Amino acid sequence: MYLRETKRRNADGSTVSYLALAQNERDPVTGVPRARIIHRFGRADEVDREALARLVRSISRFLDPTEAVAATASGEVQIIESRTMGSAWLADRLWERLEIGKTIIDAAGERRLAGERVERAIFAMVSNRLSVKPLSKLAGCSWVAERAFIEGLAAVSDDECYRAMDFLHAALGELQERVFFTVASLLDLEVDLLFFDTSSTYWETDRLPDELQDQDDAPDSDEPDEEPALQESGRRRYSKNSKDHRPDLPQVMVGMAVTRKGIPVRVWTFPGNASDQVIIRKVRDDLRGWNLSRVIWVLDRGFTSERNRRYLQRGGGHYIVGEKLRSDSKEANAALARQGRYHTVEGNLRVKQVRVDDGTNRDRFVICHNPERADRDELVREQILERLRQEIHTADGLAPSKRSELYGALSTKPAYKRFLRKTPTGKLRIDRAAVAREAKLDGKFLLRTSDESLSPADLAEGYKALYEAERGWRDLKHTIDMRPAYHRREDRIEAHVQLCWLALLLLRVAETEAGDTWRNLRNELDRMHLVTLATNEGTVAQRTELTPGQRHIIKALDLPEPPRFYDFTPAAD
Repeated sequence: MYLRETKRRNADGSTVSYLALAQNERDPVTGVPRARIIHRFGRADEVDREALARLVRSISRFLDPTEAVAATASGEVQIIESRTMGSAWLADRLWERLEIGKTIIDAAGERRLAGERVERAIFAMVSNRLSVKPLSKLAGCSWVAERAFIEGLAAVSDDECYRAMDFLHAALGELQERVFFTVASLLDLEVDLLFFDTSSTYWETDRLPDELQDQDDAPDSDEPDEEPALQESGRRRYSKNSKDHRPDLPQVMVGMAVTRKGIPVRVWTFPGNASDQVIIRKVRDDLRGWNLSRVIWVLDRGFTSERNRRYLQRGGGHYIVGEKLRSDSKEANAALARQGRYHTVEGNLRVKQVRVDDGTNRDRFVICHNPERADRDELVREQILERLRQEIHTADGLAPSKRSELYGALSTKPAYKRFLRKTPTGKLRIDRAAVAREAKLDGKFLLRTSDESLSPADLAEGYKALYEAERGWRDLKHTIDMRPAYHRREDRIEAHVQLCWLALLLLRVAETEAGDTWRNLRNELDRMHLVTLATNEGTVAQRTELTPGQRHIIKALDLPEPPRFYDFTPAAD
Protein backbone atom coordinates (compact mmCIF):
# COMPACT_ATOMS: atom_id res chain seq x y z
CA MET A 1 0.00 0.00 0.00
CA TYR A 2 1.41 3.39 -0.95
CA LEU A 3 0.56 6.99 -1.80
CA ARG A 4 0.20 7.26 -5.56
CA GLU A 5 0.64 10.45 -7.58
CA THR A 6 -0.81 10.82 -11.03
CA LYS A 7 -0.44 13.80 -13.34
CA ARG A 8 -2.69 15.22 -16.03
CA ARG A 9 -1.83 17.84 -18.60
CA ASN A 10 -4.52 20.45 -19.25
CA ALA A 11 -5.33 22.07 -22.58
CA ASP A 12 -3.49 25.27 -21.55
CA GLY A 13 -0.29 23.27 -20.97
CA SER A 14 -0.45 23.28 -17.16
CA THR A 15 0.01 20.07 -15.18
CA VAL A 16 -2.20 18.96 -12.29
CA SER A 17 -1.23 16.25 -9.80
CA TYR A 18 -3.64 13.97 -7.96
CA LEU A 19 -2.95 11.87 -4.85
CA ALA A 20 -4.55 8.55 -3.99
CA LEU A 21 -3.99 5.65 -1.61
CA ALA A 22 -3.30 2.62 -3.81
CA GLN A 23 -2.35 -1.04 -3.54
CA ASN A 24 -0.73 -3.24 -6.17
CA GLU A 25 -2.62 -6.45 -7.03
CA ARG A 26 -1.78 -9.15 -9.57
CA ASP A 27 -4.41 -9.76 -12.30
CA PRO A 28 -5.60 -13.41 -11.92
CA VAL A 29 -5.92 -13.81 -15.69
CA THR A 30 -2.94 -12.01 -17.17
CA GLY A 31 -0.67 -12.18 -14.08
CA VAL A 32 0.33 -8.52 -14.59
CA PRO A 33 0.42 -6.29 -11.43
CA ARG A 34 -1.96 -3.33 -11.50
CA ALA A 35 -2.82 -0.57 -9.04
CA ARG A 36 -6.10 -0.67 -7.20
CA ILE A 37 -7.29 2.69 -5.83
CA ILE A 38 -8.43 2.44 -2.21
CA HIS A 39 -9.01 6.14 -1.49
CA ARG A 40 -8.68 9.33 -3.53
CA PHE A 41 -7.32 12.43 -1.74
CA GLY A 42 -7.86 14.81 -4.67
CA ARG A 43 -5.56 17.43 -6.12
CA ALA A 44 -2.08 17.55 -4.58
CA ASP A 45 -2.15 21.35 -4.19
CA GLU A 46 -5.48 21.20 -2.36
CA VAL A 47 -4.96 18.10 -0.21
CA ASP A 48 -5.47 18.29 3.55
CA ARG A 49 -1.86 17.76 4.63
CA GLU A 50 -2.79 17.65 8.30
CA ALA A 51 -5.04 14.71 7.51
CA LEU A 52 -2.10 12.96 5.85
CA ALA A 53 0.05 13.64 8.92
CA ARG A 54 -2.65 12.14 11.17
CA LEU A 55 -2.76 9.07 8.96
CA VAL A 56 1.03 8.65 9.24
CA ARG A 57 0.91 9.03 13.02
CA SER A 58 -1.92 6.53 13.38
CA ILE A 59 -0.02 3.95 11.34
CA SER A 60 3.23 4.60 13.27
CA ARG A 61 1.50 3.66 16.54
CA PHE A 62 1.53 0.01 15.47
CA LEU A 63 5.22 -0.03 14.54
CA ASP A 64 8.38 -0.36 16.58
CA PRO A 65 9.89 3.15 17.16
CA THR A 66 12.95 2.27 15.12
CA GLU A 67 10.80 0.92 12.32
CA ALA A 68 8.59 4.00 12.44
CA VAL A 69 11.54 6.38 12.06
CA ALA A 70 13.03 4.29 9.28
CA ALA A 71 9.70 4.08 7.49
CA THR A 72 9.02 7.81 7.58
CA ALA A 73 12.56 8.55 6.42
CA SER A 74 12.30 6.14 3.50
CA GLY A 75 15.33 4.25 4.76
CA GLU A 76 17.88 4.11 7.57
CA VAL A 77 18.42 7.20 9.75
CA GLN A 78 21.93 8.02 10.94
CA ILE A 79 22.85 10.57 13.59
CA ILE A 80 25.86 12.45 12.26
CA GLU A 81 26.50 14.81 15.20
CA SER A 82 24.91 16.55 18.14
CA ARG A 83 25.92 20.02 19.38
CA THR A 84 24.87 22.09 22.38
CA MET A 85 22.99 25.20 21.32
CA GLY A 86 20.81 26.47 24.20
CA SER A 87 23.04 28.95 26.06
CA ALA A 88 24.68 30.19 22.83
CA TRP A 89 21.24 30.70 21.25
CA LEU A 90 20.05 32.69 24.28
CA ALA A 91 23.21 34.81 24.28
CA ASP A 92 22.74 35.46 20.55
CA ARG A 93 19.18 36.69 21.08
CA LEU A 94 20.29 39.07 23.85
CA TRP A 95 23.26 40.15 21.68
CA GLU A 96 20.73 41.01 18.97
CA ARG A 97 18.30 42.73 21.37
CA LEU A 98 21.04 44.96 22.81
CA GLU A 99 22.16 45.77 19.23
CA ILE A 100 25.75 44.87 20.01
CA GLY A 101 26.09 42.94 16.76
CA LYS A 102 24.68 45.83 14.74
CA THR A 103 27.09 48.24 16.42
CA ILE A 104 30.06 46.02 15.55
CA ILE A 105 28.91 45.57 11.94
CA ASP A 106 28.46 49.33 11.48
CA ALA A 107 31.90 50.05 12.95
CA ALA A 108 33.51 47.35 10.79
CA GLY A 109 31.81 48.72 7.67
CA GLU A 110 33.43 52.10 8.28
CA ARG A 111 36.82 50.32 8.19
CA ARG A 112 35.97 48.35 5.02
CA LEU A 113 35.95 45.00 6.83
CA ALA A 114 33.62 42.05 6.38
CA GLY A 115 31.32 43.21 9.16
CA GLU A 116 29.19 40.09 9.51
CA ARG A 117 32.21 37.80 9.68
CA VAL A 118 33.98 39.98 12.26
CA GLU A 119 30.80 40.27 14.33
CA ARG A 120 30.27 36.48 14.33
CA ALA A 121 33.89 35.86 15.38
CA ILE A 122 33.59 38.31 18.28
CA PHE A 123 30.27 36.79 19.35
CA ALA A 124 31.76 33.28 19.22
CA MET A 125 34.55 34.33 21.60
CA VAL A 126 32.03 36.01 23.92
CA SER A 127 29.74 32.99 23.81
CA ASN A 128 32.62 30.69 24.71
CA ARG A 129 33.25 32.72 27.89
CA LEU A 130 29.65 31.88 28.89
CA SER A 131 30.06 28.14 28.36
CA VAL A 132 30.64 25.60 31.12
CA LYS A 133 34.39 25.63 30.51
CA PRO A 134 35.71 28.75 28.72
CA LEU A 135 38.62 27.97 26.42
CA SER A 136 41.55 29.76 24.83
CA LYS A 137 41.10 31.40 21.45
CA LEU A 138 42.81 28.47 19.69
CA ALA A 139 40.79 25.79 21.50
CA GLY A 140 37.66 27.89 21.01
CA CYS A 141 37.97 27.41 17.24
CA SER A 142 37.53 23.64 17.67
CA TRP A 143 34.65 24.34 20.06
CA VAL A 144 32.86 26.31 17.32
CA ALA A 145 33.59 23.77 14.58
CA GLU A 146 32.79 20.59 16.50
CA ARG A 147 30.96 21.07 19.79
CA ALA A 148 28.70 24.13 19.78
CA PHE A 149 26.21 25.65 17.37
CA ILE A 150 26.88 29.32 16.64
CA GLU A 151 24.26 30.57 14.22
CA GLY A 152 25.85 31.93 11.05
CA LEU A 153 29.31 30.59 11.85
CA ALA A 154 30.13 27.01 10.90
CA ALA A 155 33.85 27.38 11.62
CA VAL A 156 36.40 30.05 12.53
CA SER A 157 40.19 30.12 12.53
CA ASP A 158 42.48 31.45 15.23
CA ASP A 159 43.76 34.10 12.80
CA GLU A 160 40.21 35.37 12.35
CA CYS A 161 39.77 35.53 16.14
CA TYR A 162 42.95 37.52 16.62
CA ARG A 163 42.10 39.91 13.78
CA ALA A 164 38.65 40.40 15.32
CA MET A 165 40.29 41.19 18.67
CA ASP A 166 42.55 43.73 16.95
CA PHE A 167 39.49 45.37 15.40
CA LEU A 168 37.72 45.38 18.77
CA HIS A 169 40.66 47.19 20.35
CA ALA A 170 40.93 49.72 17.52
CA ALA A 171 37.20 50.57 17.68
CA LEU A 172 36.94 50.27 21.47
CA GLY A 173 36.08 53.88 22.29
CA GLU A 174 33.29 54.07 19.75
CA LEU A 175 31.89 50.65 20.64
CA GLN A 176 31.88 51.29 24.38
CA GLU A 177 29.94 54.53 24.06
CA ARG A 178 27.37 53.15 21.58
CA VAL A 179 26.84 49.97 23.58
CA PHE A 180 26.48 51.99 26.79
CA PHE A 181 23.70 54.24 25.50
CA THR A 182 21.96 51.43 23.59
CA VAL A 183 21.90 49.19 26.64
CA ALA A 184 20.83 52.04 28.91
CA SER A 185 17.97 52.93 26.55
CA LEU A 186 16.70 49.43 25.82
CA LEU A 187 16.89 48.25 29.43
CA ASP A 188 15.74 51.59 30.86
CA LEU A 189 18.74 51.65 33.18
CA GLU A 190 19.13 54.24 35.93
CA VAL A 191 22.63 55.56 35.25
CA ASP A 192 22.44 58.42 37.73
CA LEU A 193 23.94 56.10 40.38
CA LEU A 194 27.10 54.29 39.24
CA PHE A 195 29.04 51.89 41.42
CA PHE A 196 32.76 51.68 40.68
CA ASP A 197 35.38 49.29 41.92
CA THR A 198 38.72 47.92 40.79
CA SER A 199 40.38 44.55 40.93
CA SER A 200 43.53 43.02 39.54
CA THR A 201 44.01 39.91 37.47
CA TYR A 202 47.33 38.19 37.04
CA TRP A 203 48.82 36.93 33.79
CA GLU A 204 50.54 33.63 33.22
CA THR A 205 54.07 34.10 31.87
CA ASP A 206 57.40 32.34 31.65
CA ARG A 207 59.34 35.59 31.42
CA LEU A 208 61.47 37.04 34.21
CA PRO A 209 60.24 40.09 36.16
CA ASP A 210 63.01 42.29 34.73
CA GLU A 211 61.79 41.57 31.20
CA LEU A 212 58.34 42.97 32.00
CA GLN A 213 59.18 45.81 34.37
CA ASP A 214 60.76 48.81 32.68
CA GLN A 215 63.34 50.58 34.77
CA ASP A 216 61.70 53.94 34.25
CA ASP A 217 58.29 52.75 35.48
CA ALA A 218 57.02 54.66 38.45
CA PRO A 219 56.86 52.51 41.62
CA ASP A 220 53.61 51.75 43.41
CA SER A 221 52.49 54.90 45.16
CA ASP A 222 49.30 56.29 46.59
CA GLU A 223 50.50 59.90 46.24
CA PRO A 224 48.52 61.41 43.35
CA ASP A 225 50.97 64.27 42.78
CA GLU A 226 53.75 61.81 41.98
CA GLU A 227 51.76 59.89 39.35
CA PRO A 228 51.99 60.72 35.64
CA ALA A 229 48.85 61.13 33.55
CA LEU A 230 47.20 57.73 33.49
CA GLN A 231 46.25 56.14 30.17
CA GLU A 232 44.19 53.02 29.62
CA SER A 233 46.57 50.20 28.77
CA GLY A 234 46.93 46.45 29.11
CA ARG A 235 50.53 46.70 30.25
CA ARG A 236 51.47 43.86 32.59
CA ARG A 237 53.34 44.95 35.68
CA TYR A 238 54.40 43.41 38.96
CA SER A 239 52.90 45.01 42.04
CA LYS A 240 53.10 44.42 45.76
CA ASN A 241 49.41 45.46 45.94
CA SER A 242 48.09 42.37 44.16
CA LYS A 243 44.40 41.97 45.06
CA ASP A 244 44.68 38.30 44.09
CA HIS A 245 47.60 37.80 46.49
CA ARG A 246 49.88 36.81 43.62
CA PRO A 247 52.74 39.33 43.65
CA ASP A 248 54.88 36.67 41.91
CA LEU A 249 52.95 37.15 38.65
CA PRO A 250 52.51 40.28 36.51
CA GLN A 251 49.05 41.80 36.62
CA VAL A 252 46.79 44.41 35.08
CA MET A 253 44.27 46.55 36.94
CA VAL A 254 40.66 46.37 35.79
CA GLY A 255 38.01 48.95 36.70
CA MET A 256 34.28 48.33 36.36
CA ALA A 257 31.26 50.63 36.59
CA VAL A 258 27.88 48.98 37.23
CA THR A 259 24.34 50.25 37.74
CA ARG A 260 22.32 49.66 40.88
CA LYS A 261 20.91 46.50 39.22
CA GLY A 262 24.40 45.18 38.61
CA ILE A 263 24.52 45.79 34.83
CA PRO A 264 28.18 46.48 33.90
CA VAL A 265 28.13 49.55 31.67
CA ARG A 266 31.86 49.85 31.07
CA VAL A 267 35.18 48.23 31.94
CA TRP A 268 38.65 49.80 31.91
CA THR A 269 42.12 48.23 31.75
CA PHE A 270 45.14 49.89 33.40
CA PRO A 271 48.79 48.98 34.00
CA GLY A 272 49.31 46.57 36.87
CA ASN A 273 51.02 49.12 39.12
CA ALA A 274 48.40 51.87 38.71
CA SER A 275 47.01 53.43 41.89
CA ASP A 276 43.29 53.46 42.71
CA GLN A 277 43.62 57.13 43.61
CA VAL A 278 44.57 58.00 40.02
CA ILE A 279 42.32 55.45 38.32
CA ILE A 280 39.13 57.05 39.65
CA ARG A 281 40.01 60.43 38.12
CA LYS A 282 40.70 58.85 34.72
CA VAL A 283 37.36 57.01 34.89
CA ARG A 284 35.58 60.22 35.87
CA ASP A 285 37.05 62.03 32.85
CA ASP A 286 36.08 59.24 30.44
CA LEU A 287 32.44 59.20 31.50
CA ARG A 288 32.26 62.99 31.60
CA GLY A 289 33.00 62.90 27.86
CA TRP A 290 29.73 60.98 27.40
CA ASN A 291 27.76 64.02 28.63
CA LEU A 292 25.81 62.20 31.31
CA SER A 293 23.49 64.69 32.98
CA ARG A 294 24.05 63.68 36.59
CA VAL A 295 26.10 60.88 38.12
CA ILE A 296 26.60 59.93 41.76
CA TRP A 297 29.69 57.79 42.23
CA VAL A 298 29.50 55.05 44.85
CA LEU A 299 33.02 54.04 45.83
CA ASP A 300 34.72 51.78 48.33
CA ARG A 301 37.09 52.99 51.01
CA GLY A 302 40.16 52.49 48.82
CA PHE A 303 39.30 55.55 46.68
CA THR A 304 38.73 58.12 49.42
CA SER A 305 41.00 61.16 49.43
CA GLU A 306 40.38 64.90 49.55
CA ARG A 307 41.59 65.37 45.98
CA ASN A 308 39.44 62.54 44.59
CA ARG A 309 36.31 63.76 46.35
CA ARG A 310 36.67 67.25 44.95
CA TYR A 311 37.50 65.87 41.51
CA LEU A 312 34.29 63.84 41.41
CA GLN A 313 32.25 66.97 42.16
CA ARG A 314 33.34 68.71 38.98
CA GLY A 315 30.56 69.37 36.54
CA GLY A 316 27.82 68.80 39.09
CA GLY A 317 28.80 65.24 40.00
CA HIS A 318 28.52 63.77 43.49
CA TYR A 319 29.91 60.86 45.45
CA ILE A 320 29.08 58.36 48.18
CA VAL A 321 32.34 57.09 49.64
CA GLY A 322 32.96 54.63 52.43
CA GLU A 323 35.26 55.97 55.15
CA LYS A 324 37.71 53.87 57.12
CA LEU A 325 36.56 53.54 60.71
CA ARG A 326 40.14 53.19 61.95
CA SER A 327 41.76 56.15 60.23
CA ASP A 328 43.51 59.39 61.07
CA SER A 329 40.78 61.46 59.42
CA LYS A 330 39.73 64.22 61.82
CA GLU A 331 36.35 64.57 60.11
CA ALA A 332 35.61 60.84 60.31
CA ASN A 333 36.63 60.65 63.98
CA ALA A 334 34.53 63.71 64.75
CA ALA A 335 31.52 62.15 63.01
CA LEU A 336 31.86 58.91 64.98
CA ALA A 337 32.14 60.80 68.24
CA ARG A 338 29.05 62.95 67.61
CA GLN A 339 26.00 62.07 69.70
CA GLY A 340 22.63 61.43 68.06
CA ARG A 341 19.73 59.07 67.65
CA TYR A 342 19.63 56.21 65.17
CA HIS A 343 16.62 55.70 62.90
CA THR A 344 15.66 52.29 61.53
CA VAL A 345 15.36 52.40 57.73
CA GLU A 346 14.92 48.80 56.58
CA GLY A 347 15.07 45.49 58.39
CA ASN A 348 17.76 45.74 61.02
CA LEU A 349 19.69 48.63 59.46
CA ARG A 350 19.87 51.84 61.50
CA VAL A 351 21.30 55.15 60.32
CA LYS A 352 22.34 58.43 61.91
CA GLN A 353 23.22 61.60 59.99
CA VAL A 354 26.06 63.88 61.13
CA ARG A 355 27.48 67.08 59.65
CA VAL A 356 31.06 68.10 60.34
CA ASP A 357 32.35 71.62 59.61
CA ASP A 358 36.14 71.96 59.52
CA GLY A 359 36.02 75.67 58.67
CA THR A 360 36.47 75.11 54.92
CA ASN A 361 34.11 72.33 53.93
CA ARG A 362 30.93 71.09 55.56
CA ASP A 363 30.81 67.33 54.97
CA ARG A 364 27.79 65.16 55.39
CA PHE A 365 28.33 61.80 57.10
CA VAL A 366 25.95 58.90 57.65
CA ILE A 367 26.74 56.34 60.33
CA CYS A 368 25.12 52.95 59.63
CA HIS A 369 24.66 50.34 62.32
CA ASN A 370 23.64 46.72 61.91
CA PRO A 371 22.83 45.03 65.28
CA GLU A 372 23.27 41.54 63.84
CA ARG A 373 26.64 42.48 62.41
CA ALA A 374 27.54 44.00 65.79
CA ASP A 375 26.87 40.69 67.53
CA ARG A 376 29.03 38.90 64.97
CA ASP A 377 31.88 41.43 65.38
CA GLU A 378 31.75 40.97 69.16
CA LEU A 379 31.86 37.17 68.82
CA VAL A 380 34.84 37.32 66.45
CA ARG A 381 36.70 39.70 68.76
CA GLU A 382 36.16 37.43 71.76
CA GLN A 383 37.54 34.48 69.79
CA ILE A 384 40.63 36.52 68.87
CA LEU A 385 41.14 37.63 72.48
CA GLU A 386 40.79 34.05 73.74
CA ARG A 387 43.47 32.81 71.34
CA LEU A 388 45.68 35.76 72.29
CA ARG A 389 45.33 34.92 75.99
CA GLN A 390 46.45 31.37 75.27
CA GLU A 391 49.50 32.69 73.42
CA ILE A 392 50.70 34.99 76.24
CA HIS A 393 49.50 33.22 79.40
CA THR A 394 52.97 31.71 80.01
CA ALA A 395 54.93 34.71 78.71
CA ASP A 396 55.69 36.13 82.18
CA GLY A 397 57.86 33.10 82.92
CA LEU A 398 60.00 33.60 79.81
CA ALA A 399 63.31 35.39 79.64
CA PRO A 400 63.09 39.04 78.44
CA SER A 401 64.66 38.14 75.10
CA LYS A 402 62.16 35.32 74.54
CA ARG A 403 59.25 37.63 75.44
CA SER A 404 60.49 40.13 72.88
CA GLU A 405 60.63 37.40 70.26
CA LEU A 406 57.08 36.34 71.12
CA TYR A 407 55.88 39.96 70.98
CA GLY A 408 57.47 40.39 67.56
CA ALA A 409 55.91 37.16 66.24
CA LEU A 410 52.43 38.07 67.50
CA SER A 411 52.72 41.62 66.15
CA THR A 412 53.04 40.29 62.63
CA LYS A 413 49.38 39.21 62.83
CA PRO A 414 47.09 42.28 62.51
CA ALA A 415 44.28 40.62 64.49
CA TYR A 416 46.60 40.16 67.49
CA LYS A 417 48.60 43.38 67.15
CA ARG A 418 45.47 45.49 67.55
CA PHE A 419 44.83 44.19 71.08
CA LEU A 420 48.38 43.48 72.30
CA ARG A 421 50.47 45.88 74.40
CA LYS A 422 53.84 45.73 76.12
CA THR A 423 54.20 47.08 79.65
CA PRO A 424 57.19 49.22 80.71
CA THR A 425 58.65 46.12 82.39
CA GLY A 426 58.39 44.14 79.15
CA LYS A 427 55.39 42.00 80.04
CA LEU A 428 52.71 41.16 77.47
CA ARG A 429 49.14 42.18 78.22
CA ILE A 430 45.83 42.64 76.43
CA ASP A 431 45.14 46.30 75.69
CA ARG A 432 41.81 46.92 77.41
CA ALA A 433 41.56 50.45 76.02
CA ALA A 434 41.91 49.10 72.45
CA VAL A 435 39.22 46.51 73.18
CA ALA A 436 36.87 49.25 74.38
CA ARG A 437 37.56 51.35 71.27
CA GLU A 438 36.86 48.40 69.00
CA ALA A 439 33.59 47.63 70.82
CA LYS A 440 32.30 51.08 69.89
CA LEU A 441 32.74 50.24 66.19
CA ASP A 442 30.88 46.93 66.23
CA GLY A 443 28.36 46.64 63.36
CA LYS A 444 29.10 50.13 61.99
CA PHE A 445 30.21 51.54 58.68
CA LEU A 446 30.68 55.21 57.86
CA LEU A 447 29.66 57.01 54.65
CA ARG A 448 30.65 60.43 53.38
CA THR A 449 28.63 62.14 50.63
CA SER A 450 28.43 65.43 48.77
CA ASP A 451 24.82 64.95 47.64
CA GLU A 452 22.08 66.74 49.56
CA SER A 453 19.10 65.26 47.72
CA LEU A 454 19.46 61.67 48.94
CA SER A 455 18.06 60.69 52.32
CA PRO A 456 20.23 58.81 54.85
CA ALA A 457 18.25 55.64 54.05
CA ASP A 458 18.95 56.05 50.31
CA LEU A 459 22.64 56.54 51.02
CA ALA A 460 22.86 53.44 53.18
CA GLU A 461 20.97 51.26 50.71
CA GLY A 462 22.98 52.67 47.81
CA TYR A 463 26.28 51.82 49.46
CA LYS A 464 25.09 48.34 50.33
CA ALA A 465 24.35 47.86 46.62
CA LEU A 466 28.12 48.16 45.99
CA TYR A 467 27.91 44.40 46.49
CA GLU A 468 26.78 44.25 42.85
CA ALA A 469 30.23 45.37 41.72
CA GLU A 470 31.87 42.77 43.95
CA ARG A 471 29.53 40.12 42.52
CA GLY A 472 30.65 41.19 39.06
CA TRP A 473 34.28 40.48 39.96
CA ARG A 474 33.37 37.01 41.21
CA ASP A 475 31.56 36.23 37.95
CA LEU A 476 34.41 37.61 35.84
CA LYS A 477 37.03 35.53 37.60
CA HIS A 478 35.14 32.31 38.32
CA THR A 479 32.21 32.01 35.88
CA ILE A 480 33.57 33.76 32.80
CA ASP A 481 37.15 32.79 33.72
CA MET A 482 38.95 36.00 32.81
CA ARG A 483 42.08 34.11 33.85
CA PRO A 484 44.26 32.21 33.22
CA ALA A 485 45.26 34.21 30.17
CA TYR A 486 48.44 34.08 28.14
CA HIS A 487 48.22 37.10 25.81
CA ARG A 488 51.41 39.17 25.64
CA ARG A 489 50.51 42.13 23.45
CA GLU A 490 48.93 45.01 25.35
CA ASP A 491 46.16 45.54 22.78
CA ARG A 492 45.23 41.85 22.91
CA ILE A 493 45.11 41.99 26.70
CA GLU A 494 42.72 44.95 26.54
CA ALA A 495 40.59 43.16 23.92
CA HIS A 496 40.45 40.03 26.10
CA VAL A 497 39.18 42.06 29.06
CA GLN A 498 36.53 43.70 26.86
CA LEU A 499 35.35 40.30 25.57
CA CYS A 500 34.88 39.25 29.19
CA TRP A 501 32.93 42.47 29.81
CA LEU A 502 30.55 41.74 26.93
CA ALA A 503 30.05 38.22 28.30
CA LEU A 504 29.32 39.61 31.77
CA LEU A 505 26.86 42.09 30.26
CA LEU A 506 24.86 39.30 28.57
CA LEU A 507 25.08 37.15 31.70
CA ARG A 508 23.76 39.88 34.00
CA VAL A 509 20.93 40.86 31.65
CA ALA A 510 19.81 37.22 31.45
CA GLU A 511 19.95 36.84 35.24
CA THR A 512 18.08 40.09 35.86
CA GLU A 513 15.22 39.34 33.46
CA ALA A 514 14.92 35.61 34.24
CA GLY A 515 15.31 36.00 38.00
CA ASP A 516 17.80 33.13 38.26
CA THR A 517 21.54 32.55 38.25
CA TRP A 518 23.42 32.02 35.00
CA ARG A 519 24.60 28.62 36.21
CA ASN A 520 21.01 27.40 36.55
CA LEU A 521 19.98 28.98 33.23
CA ARG A 522 22.94 27.48 31.40
CA ASN A 523 22.45 24.01 32.92
CA GLU A 524 18.86 23.94 31.70
CA LEU A 525 19.47 25.50 28.29
CA ASP A 526 22.43 23.30 27.41
CA ARG A 527 20.10 20.32 27.42
CA MET A 528 18.93 21.76 24.10
CA HIS A 529 20.95 20.21 21.27
CA LEU A 530 21.03 20.56 17.51
CA VAL A 531 21.08 17.06 16.05
CA THR A 532 22.10 16.44 12.42
CA LEU A 533 20.39 13.40 10.86
CA ALA A 534 21.19 11.68 7.57
CA THR A 535 18.46 9.86 5.64
CA ASN A 536 17.99 8.63 2.10
CA GLU A 537 16.30 11.95 1.36
CA GLY A 538 19.24 14.03 2.59
CA THR A 539 20.60 15.56 5.82
CA VAL A 540 18.55 17.66 8.23
CA ALA A 541 19.56 19.62 11.37
CA GLN A 542 16.82 19.54 13.99
CA ARG A 543 16.83 20.79 17.57
CA THR A 544 15.60 18.70 20.44
CA GLU A 545 12.16 19.30 21.91
CA LEU A 546 11.94 22.11 24.47
CA THR A 547 11.70 21.10 28.11
CA PRO A 548 9.29 22.87 30.50
CA GLY A 549 12.27 24.60 32.10
CA GLN A 550 13.49 25.91 28.76
CA ARG A 551 10.02 27.17 27.87
CA HIS A 552 9.88 28.99 31.21
CA ILE A 553 13.23 30.71 30.57
CA ILE A 554 12.27 31.73 27.02
CA LYS A 555 8.96 33.14 28.25
CA ALA A 556 10.62 35.04 31.13
CA LEU A 557 13.04 36.68 28.67
CA ASP A 558 10.22 37.38 26.19
CA LEU A 559 11.98 35.54 23.37
CA PRO A 560 10.48 33.54 20.48
CA GLU A 561 11.03 29.80 20.44
CA PRO A 562 14.09 28.74 18.43
CA PRO A 563 13.31 27.23 15.01
CA ARG A 564 12.89 23.48 15.00
CA PHE A 565 14.82 22.94 11.76
CA TYR A 566 17.97 24.82 10.82
CA ASP A 567 19.22 23.12 7.68
CA PHE A 568 18.14 20.59 5.06
CA THR A 569 20.38 19.34 2.30
CA PRO A 570 18.64 17.06 -0.25
CA ALA A 571 20.45 13.92 -1.27
CA ALA A 572 22.13 13.90 -4.65
CA ASP A 573 20.23 12.09 -7.44
